[in-house]
Amino acid sequence: MRLDKYLKVSRVIKRRSVAKQIADQGRITINDRVAKSASEVNVGDLLVINFGNKTLTLKVAELKETTKKDESKGMYTIISEEYQEDHRL
Repeated sequence: MRLDKYLKVSRVIKRRSVAKQIADQGRITINDRVAKSASEVNVGDLLVINFGNKTLTLKVAELKETTKKDESKGMYTIISEEYQEDHRL
């Protein structure tokens, strides 16, 4: 499954266009390799997503073409969620 579609279906990122934009900026890695929006995602892959001051690390648990909101959380396991402090004044 494409990375941008996975992020949307799993509801990690709400819009596919936003997922595509973040991936194409090089802010997502799959198994320590920089990923593009069309990169293939498989069960067991480790994703690291950099959103501004937040870094989310998750493991792909399941692939589905569509999900309901309450089912989407089962598609991944959060490994870590880190926030960087803004040291600018």
